Amino acid sequence: MNNFSSAQSVRDIRSATCGPVGAPTITNDLSENIILTSLDDLHNWARLSSLWPLLYGTACCFIEFAALIGSRFDFDRFGLVPRSSPRQADLLIVAGTVTMKMAPALVRLYEQMPDPKYVIAMGACTITGGMFSADSTTAVRGVDKLIPVDLYLPGCPPRPEAIFDAVIKLRKKVGNESFTEREKIAPKHRYFTISHKMKRIDPLVTGSYLNAESQKAALQAGKEVKIKSEKLIEETNAN
Repeated sequence: MNNFSSAQSVRDIRSATCGPVGAPTITNDLSENIILTSLDDLHNWARLSSLWPLLYGTACCFIEFAALIGSRFDFDRFGLVPRSSPRQADLLIVAGTVTMKMAPALVRLYEQMPDPKYVIAMGACTITGGMFSADSTTAVRGVDKLIPVDLYLPGCPPRPEAIFDAVIKLRKKVGNESFTEREKIAPKHRYFTISHKMKRIDPLVTGSYLNAESQKAALQAGKEVKIKSEKLIEETNAN
């Protein structure tokens, strides 16, 4: 009897000190069963939790962006699902140098994305031209000259952790948006859809010098020298 009472007392002490979790009680209070929110908050929460980036990259910055897809960083936890079609993407991470030849394609991809859409300029070459801004004749000195940029991510190249930080800051921006103010901040003059008015000129380097008589004579002389050297090597090996 004493053993039973001592065991029971130990159980009572254990249950009193360990603080076991009891069964949840169901209440009928209005504040505990109904969530009150606004349409803006609900819509922004759905959008910031499902940002779908476009699989687009032009240079070495895209290697860092592609590393996010792997299991080491796993950016799926942010709701980011990479899409291969601009029709299904709402986030454009411009990763790498943008050249003048690539600029029309970049603008076309941006315009094919449905609204609302966001742009992250990733890397120094994308933001200002980077190392190519001094002497390159083809690099665009900043992608914001072509399309509106929501967030700038400096680095050469930025690490995947920096991309996470940029995505978190973009999520905060998406969460603070409003239906009524969206038209006020919509860009109207930063990009264009009309055809350019550049004048087409003939290329300077046409390859016509290959048909010149001096070039043909030089090629023939080179072939003769090659044949003589091969014969000399064969005779040397035979002796």
